[in-house]
Amino acid sequence: QVQLVESGGGLVQAGGSRRLSCKASGPYLNRYFIGWFRQAPGKEREFMAAVAWTGTTYYSDSVKGRFTIDRINRENTVNLQMNSLKPEETAVYYCAASKTFGDNWRTPPLAIDAWGQGTQVTVSS
Repeated sequence: QVQLVESGGGLVQAGGSRRLSCKASGPYLNRYFIGWFRQAPGKEREFMAAVAWTGTTYYSDSVKGRFTIDRINRENTVNLQMNSLKPEETAVYYCAASKTFGDNWRTPPLAIDAWGQGTQVTVSS
Protein backbone atom coordinates (compact mmCIF):
# COMPACT_ATOMS: atom_id res chain seq x y z
CA GLN A 1 0.00 0.00 0.00
CA VAL A 2 1.32 3.42 -0.96
CA GLN A 3 1.76 5.93 1.84
CA LEU A 4 2.04 9.67 1.27
CA VAL A 5 3.38 12.41 3.55
CA GLU A 6 3.01 16.09 2.66
CA SER A 7 5.11 18.99 3.84
CA GLY A 8 5.59 22.64 3.05
CA GLY A 9 2.31 24.18 4.08
CA GLY A 10 2.12 27.47 5.94
CA LEU A 11 1.23 31.12 5.66
CA VAL A 12 1.97 33.09 2.50
CA GLN A 13 0.95 36.54 1.33
CA ALA A 14 -1.25 37.05 -1.70
CA GLY A 15 0.86 37.04 -4.83
CA GLY A 16 3.53 34.98 -3.14
CA SER A 17 4.82 31.48 -3.71
CA ARG A 18 4.91 28.22 -1.81
CA ARG A 19 6.42 24.83 -2.54
CA LEU A 20 4.75 21.69 -1.31
CA SER A 21 6.39 18.27 -1.22
CA CYS A 22 4.93 14.79 -1.09
CA LYS A 23 7.11 11.87 -0.02
CA ALA A 24 5.80 8.51 -1.21
CA SER A 25 6.65 5.08 0.11
CA GLY A 26 5.53 1.58 -0.74
CA PRO A 27 5.88 -0.98 -3.51
CA TYR A 28 5.64 -0.38 -7.24
CA LEU A 29 5.63 3.42 -7.07
CA ASN A 30 6.43 3.48 -10.77
CA ARG A 31 2.87 2.26 -11.39
CA TYR A 32 1.29 5.27 -9.74
CA PHE A 33 0.23 8.70 -10.87
CA ILE A 34 0.86 11.12 -7.99
CA GLY A 35 -0.66 14.54 -7.66
CA TRP A 36 -2.42 17.16 -5.62
CA PHE A 37 -5.91 18.15 -4.62
CA ARG A 38 -7.04 20.90 -2.29
CA GLN A 39 -10.11 21.44 -0.19
CA ALA A 40 -11.34 24.73 1.23
CA PRO A 41 -13.93 24.82 4.03
CA GLY A 42 -17.39 24.02 2.72
CA LYS A 43 -16.14 23.17 -0.76
CA GLU A 44 -15.46 20.02 -2.75
CA ARG A 45 -12.01 18.52 -2.98
CA GLU A 46 -10.54 20.07 -6.13
CA PHE A 47 -8.05 18.52 -8.53
CA MET A 48 -4.99 20.65 -9.28
CA ALA A 49 -2.18 18.65 -10.85
CA ALA A 50 -0.75 15.17 -11.32
CA VAL A 51 2.38 13.58 -12.76
CA ALA A 52 3.12 10.14 -14.15
CA TRP A 53 6.30 8.12 -13.52
CA THR A 54 7.37 9.15 -17.02
CA GLY A 55 7.13 12.81 -16.11
CA THR A 56 3.98 13.54 -18.09
CA THR A 57 2.04 16.23 -16.27
CA TYR A 58 -1.62 17.15 -15.99
CA TYR A 59 -3.10 20.41 -14.70
CA SER A 60 -6.50 21.84 -14.00
CA ASP A 61 -7.38 25.04 -15.79
CA SER A 62 -7.46 26.92 -12.49
CA VAL A 63 -3.75 26.44 -11.81
CA LYS A 64 -2.24 25.96 -15.27
CA GLY A 65 0.51 28.50 -15.83
CA ARG A 66 0.92 29.30 -12.13
CA PHE A 67 1.61 25.91 -10.55
CA THR A 68 4.28 23.43 -11.59
CA ILE A 69 4.39 19.78 -10.58
CA ASP A 70 7.54 17.71 -10.80
CA ARG A 71 8.57 14.22 -9.76
CA ILE A 72 11.96 13.06 -8.53
CA ASN A 73 11.73 9.31 -8.91
CA ARG A 74 15.03 8.44 -7.17
CA GLU A 75 13.74 10.28 -4.08
CA ASN A 76 10.10 9.13 -4.40
CA THR A 77 9.10 12.77 -4.11
CA VAL A 78 6.57 14.91 -5.94
CA ASN A 79 6.74 18.68 -5.58
CA LEU A 80 4.19 21.36 -6.32
CA GLN A 81 5.52 24.86 -6.90
CA MET A 82 2.71 27.36 -6.45
CA ASN A 83 3.12 30.93 -7.67
CA SER A 84 0.87 34.00 -7.66
CA LEU A 85 -1.25 32.60 -4.86
CA LYS A 86 -4.64 34.11 -4.12
CA PRO A 87 -6.51 34.36 -0.81
CA GLU A 88 -9.29 32.14 -2.17
CA GLU A 89 -6.70 29.39 -2.56
CA THR A 90 -6.50 29.00 1.19
CA ALA A 91 -7.17 25.32 1.74
CA VAL A 92 -5.86 22.01 2.96
CA TYR A 93 -3.68 20.57 0.21
CA TYR A 94 -3.65 16.79 -0.18
CA CYS A 95 -1.24 14.52 -1.99
CA ALA A 96 -2.90 11.64 -3.83
CA ALA A 97 -1.86 8.52 -5.71
CA SER A 98 -3.65 6.27 -8.14
CA LYS A 99 -2.70 3.57 -10.64
CA THR A 100 -4.89 5.18 -13.25
CA PHE A 101 -5.40 8.71 -14.51
CA GLY A 102 -8.75 9.66 -15.91
CA ASP A 103 -12.15 10.49 -14.56
CA ASN A 104 -10.99 9.60 -11.06
CA TRP A 105 -8.75 12.69 -10.96
CA ARG A 106 -11.61 15.16 -10.97
CA THR A 107 -13.49 17.48 -8.68
CA PRO A 108 -14.56 15.79 -6.47
CA PRO A 109 -12.19 12.84 -6.80
CA LEU A 110 -13.27 9.26 -7.35
CA ALA A 111 -11.44 6.01 -6.54
CA ILE A 112 -8.06 7.44 -5.56
CA ASP A 113 -5.83 4.69 -4.14
CA ALA A 114 -4.06 6.67 -1.42
CA TRP A 115 -4.22 10.05 0.31
CA GLY A 116 -1.82 11.98 2.47
CA GLN A 117 -2.92 13.60 5.69
CA GLY A 118 -3.02 17.08 4.15
CA THR A 119 -1.11 20.28 4.77
CA GLN A 120 -2.68 23.69 5.39
CA VAL A 121 -1.85 26.59 3.10
CA THR A 122 -3.18 29.98 4.15
CA VAL A 123 -2.94 32.89 1.73
CA SER A 124 -3.34 36.25 3.44
CA SER A 125 -4.66 39.30 1.65
